[in-house]
Amino acid sequence: MRIATWNVNSIKARLPTVLEVLDAISADVVCLQELKCETDAFPYLEIEEKGWNCAVHGQKAYNGVAILSKFPLEDVSKEMAALKDDAARYIEATVMCPRPVRVAGVYVPNGNPAPGEKYDYKLEWSEALEQQAAHMLRAEQPFVICGDYNCIPGPEDCWDDSAWNTDALGLPETRATFRRLKHLGLTEAFEACDGRAHQYTFWDYQAGAFQKDHGIRIDHVLACPRMADRLQGIEIYREARALEKPSDHVPVIATFAD
Repeated sequence: MRIATWNVNSIKARLPTVLEVLDAISADVVCLQELKCETDAFPYLEIEEKGWNCAVHGQKAYNGVAILSKFPLEDVSKEMAALKDDAARYIEATVMCPRPVRVAGVYVPNGNPAPGEKYDYKLEWSEALEQQAAHMLRAEQPFVICGDYNCIPGPEDCWDDSAWNTDALGLPETRATFRRLKHLGLTEAFEACDGRAHQYTFWDYQAGAFQKDHGIRIDHVLACPRMADRLQGIEIYREARALEKPSDHVPVIATFAD
């Protein structure tokens, strides 16, 4: 079973690219972030024609998350218990595959400029996600939490830590929130299956960042113990960044035993 996460940076503006990449990565489930469209404006027809079931939590011009699945989706939830938030940043559903799995898609706030109100919101949101993950662990249902965490886990996950360790994505407190999530008992798929330094999932559009490989790794798949036992591999689909009209992020795909 292949479960992917991808920040598409506007589903409607990049729909041909999105459809091409969805075909290429051969995933069973894909969590999308930064849709930048309202729920009713999501391109259901084009996506469903490709065989996907869609659960969507949209917002006009900003944010927006979705879960696409080749299997039916049940019990869709669009908020975390610990945070009642108007922003469309969280979605959760049960994928009804032969061994059903709960999948959560997250788009953690960026937090810049830091310090400030936006960074305080990032930390509040991250704390609510930690509580949500703890609740999911207590429920003892297999699950993964996929998404754009807007967190560079360590200095080896960016091209130049001195350029990022004062940014909201690389501040010590941001990195600590990600460690706390893992310390609940979650496994970060890339860390477990690859772990190489300087493997990136995001390159800015400016200053030839992709051509220079000036990237950061901020898109992650976290797995509960039962799913971690089934974890077989991880792939960063870097090829997506070289396509016409690409997102600034690329998909990350985790493979689990069926």
